Formats: sequence, C-alpha cells, structure tokens
Amino acid sequence: MLGEITRRDFIRYCATTAALLGLSQLEFTKKLSAALVASTSGKPSVIWLEGQDCAGCTVSFAGSLNPPIASIILDTISVRYHEVLMAASGYQAEKAYHETVKEGSYVLIVQGSIPTADDRFCMVGGRPFREILLESAGNAGAIIAIGACATYGGIPAAGPTGAVGVSKIIKNKPIVNLPTCPVHPDHMMGTILYYLTTEKLPALDKIGRPRMYFSQTCHDNCRRRSYFDEGMLLEDWNDPKQKNYCLIEKGCKGPDTYSDCPVRQWNDGFSFCIDCGAGCKGCAEPTFYANMSPLYAEESGMLDEIKTKTFLGDDTQIDRKSSKGV
Repeated sequence: MLGEITRRDFIRYCATTAALLGLSQLEFTKKLSAALVASTSGKPSVIWLEGQDCAGCTVSFAGSLNPPIASIILDTISVRYHEVLMAASGYQAEKAYHETVKEGSYVLIVQGSIPTADDRFCMVGGRPFREILLESAGNAGAIIAIGACATYGGIPAAGPTGAVGVSKIIKNKPIVNLPTCPVHPDHMMGTILYYLTTEKLPALDKIGRPRMYFSQTCHDNCRRRSYFDEGMLLEDWNDPKQKNYCLIEKGCKGPDTYSDCPVRQWNDGFSFCIDCGAGCKGCAEPTFYANMSPLYAEESGMLDEIKTKTFLGDDTQIDRKSSKGV
C-alpha cells in the first residue's frame, strides 16, 4: 500500500500517466513505478513560492482528484515550503525553507508574478519576493513556473507593478512554463513525474511550454469547430438555436491559444471554458491578460484570417501576436 492507494490502483495510475504524456505505456510505466516507489523513502523535495497571485494555482492543485492531493503530498513529493499547504508557520517555516535551499537539488515551483517597478509591491517575511526567487533558484534542480502570472506576468502585468514572469528574472537556467489561469494540475504533476522519471525536462516550445501539452490550439480540438466550418457563428447569447455555435465573434481566443484544454478538460475531465458557454480567454498565452482584452470582443482580423486558413487548406500554425507559430 502507498497511503490509501492499492498496488493495482498505483500501477493503473502510472499507466494512465504514461498515456497522458504520449509515451510507451509498458516502458514508461516500469520507470514511473520504480521512480515513485523509490520516492516514498526519499521523496523529492519541493519549494513552492508565491509572488503576486490570487492563490488560484494552489486551489487548482489542491482540488486534484486523480491522484488525490493527500496522496501526492504524503506519498509522491515532499513539499518542504508552501505558504498555504505547510503546517509550519513563522520561524519554523523559514527554517524549513533555508534548510531545503542549503540541501539543494529540489524542484522549485513558482506561482505568481514578480514586480519590477518596486520590490515593495511583493514582500514575503520582510524580504522582496525577487530576492527570495533568485536565492532559491540557485540550488534548484528544476524550476517550474505555474499559472499565467508566474509564466508571463498574467493579470498583474496589466497593472502598475511592472509584473513579469520567472524567465525574465532567472536567465541562467531553463524554466518550464505551465500557463493557463490557473495551472492545470495534470500539467504540473505530469511535468514533475516526467522529470523524476527521466531526470530531464520535457521537450519545450520556444516560449518554454511542454510540447506534450501545448502543441495544438484550442480551436483545433474544439467541439464547436464543426459549427465554425459551417459558418455557424453565435451572434445572440439568448437564442437557444445558437447555443452550440462557434464563439469566435464573441471574443473566443481559441484560434490563438495553444493548450490541450478541449482534450484534457478540467475538474477531473468534466468540462472547460468553451463547454461552459464562455469563449477561450487565451490564458495559456504570453499576451494574456492585457493584450487579450476585451475578453468578449472579437479580435480584429482574426475571423478573416481563420477563414482563409481553413478554406485554403493551410495547415501552418497561426502567426499572430501570441505564440507566433510555435
């Protein structure tokens, strides 16, 4: 037994994870099982920092169902420092942080953006967040930025703090960017498990996102795509006949957004933004939020461009102001 998980459930979880990562199940399941079993005695250490954020990524992670959050924290990784999830506080929390930094080779997870206009916009324990980030990055074995804020600045970047993502501060080490607002728990745990199993980071696109999660646009796999192809675009929210029509004229940013949301979905595979009747907001892109707003207004020229690409059979990725054809 591993906590409350039976061996059969454990192996099934490993096989499912291998499939989600697009890897050979037989080979990868063996490696993943060995890595996780070994980690129960010497679990990989994790330092989780929070900068300018709303704690949404923590909430998303804590709501993970398969595997449950208790299993992840108690059996798979050792969260040495997290301002919300750790039991310790005050001096004890700071002691745990400094001891882990001294040990080194931990996984550093960063949530929230970093202010550049003035360090006083984000202080933790009387210290500037930027200083803590630089300090903890030095001995980290891997650095993972999670959520729109930590990856590219997110919503805070639209404000007065000069907010930027981790890669703008840490420039001497590779950064794995896991955007979306909030981070998808599968993306985060899949990346950590990939690193633990292979001892290397997954293949990344040119803006630091794992290709296994961010290689296709939401538009490519959207269940409303057939309506778009037929020219059936939603114009009136109140018309029940249009309830499944394409949302591009209502501001959907799916054609410009590279993410597997339509396939992976959220809330344990239950739904995602477009299935809930709201257009994609582009939260997996560097231009979210400032350059993706207003959220419910069509971006100028997008519809004509997508129609041209669709009807001419052009299969190249969109070269617009977001991913620039990664």
